[in-house]
Amino acid sequence: MNETLGKALNEQMNFEFYSAHVYLSLAAYCSGESWDGFANFFIVQAEEERFHAMKMYKYLNDRGRRAELAGMDTPSNQQASILDAFEQAFEHEKIVTKRIYNLSDLAMNDREHATIQFLKWFIDEQVEEEAMFDSIIHKLKRIDKDSNAFFMLDAEFALRSFTPPAL
Repeated sequence: MNETLGKALNEQMNFEFYSAHVYLSLAAYCSGESWDGFANFFIVQAEEERFHAMKMYKYLNDRGRRAELAGMDTPSNQQASILDAFEQAFEHEKIVTKRIYNLSDLAMNDREHATIQFLKWFIDEQVEEEAMFDSIIHKLKRIDKDSNAFFMLDAEFALRSFTPPAL
């Protein structure tokens, strides 16, 4: 793996850690509004992002590269509504997808087959992530001011959990 690709993977690992902070910020908004199920949804999402970061950490080390941790920006702490929180999350996932695609392009240009294979998992994951957020946003728009449906969705999200597969 060349220096450019190794550096880009390190940057993405750090961005995955940042993504966990983004989701914790969204969880904090939901908790502050007493929507504990929605908060749980974002807390679980943060756990997934940390898993993604650690998957990259392990891959870098397995390939003889040192994982280099860096500081991170402060995520937005400004949400106007639950819908706004999910729309922010969806936009964030679109950024992650572009970053993964760019990594994949670098790996393909270098004919770095192991990394191409490794990144395929992330590409598949991003399809799922974007589809999930898009679906939730559609549901939130559909239920709009129906408080019963909103409470039901909050209760559903309270049950969400994450069991990480083996690294």
